[in-house]
Amino acid sequence: MTSPTLLKIDSSARLTDSVSRELTNAIVDKFNGATVITRDLAREPLPQVDEGFVTITKGSAPETLSQGQRDMIALSDTLVAELKAADVIVIGLPVYNFGLPAALKAWIDLIARAGVTFNYTQDGPVGLLTGKRVIIAMASGGTEAGSAIDYATPYLRHVLGFMGMTDIELIRADKLAFDAAGTMASAQEQVARIAA
Repeated sequence: MTSPTLLKIDSSARLTDSVSRELTNAIVDKFNGATVITRDLAREPLPQVDEGFVTITKGSAPETLSQGQRDMIALSDTLVAELKAADVIVIGLPVYNFGLPAALKAWIDLIARAGVTFNYTQDGPVGLLTGKRVIIAMASGGTEAGSAIDYATPYLRHVLGFMGMTDIELIRADKLAFDAAGTMASAQEQVARIAA
C-alpha cells in the first residue's frame, strides 16, 4: 500500500509550548513513512483577502487582473494544490476568544473558492475536495468542545464539509485552564487511538 501524503497545518501564535502544535506533531508521528507537507500559518502568515481578491470572477481574463490579484490567485492555487495532494489533513486548532485564530481563517478564505473547491448547483453547493481524512487537534483554555460557547470546531467542521471534507476526527485538549495534566493525558490517549 502506498504511504499517504499528509498536510499539517499549524496556526498557534505560540511557536513553543503550544498544545495544538504538540498534538499535530504527535498525530503526524502516527503515520510513519508518510510524505508530510507543512504549512505553518504563524511562522509564514497568509495575507487577508482584500477587495482585489474577492472581486475576481470565475471567468476573469488574466490580462485584466492587477499584479496583486495575480499574486493572490497564485498563492490560493498553491494552498489548494497542497490540499488536493493530501490524503490526510491535520489541523492544529487553538481556540482564541471562542473562535479560530485569524491565521487559520485567512487560510480558509484563500482556499474556499467557487469553481475550485466547491460548486454552486441548482440543488445547492457541492464540495469538490472529497475522499480526504481530516484530523483536528483542538486546544483551549476554558472552552469545552461542542459546548454553547464553542464557535471554533462547529465552524471548522462546517466549512471543511462545505468543500467536501466530511471525514473529520476531533482530538480535544479543551479546558486546559482547569486541569492541564488530565486534559493532556486524555488528548494523548485520543491520539494513541488514531488508526493510521
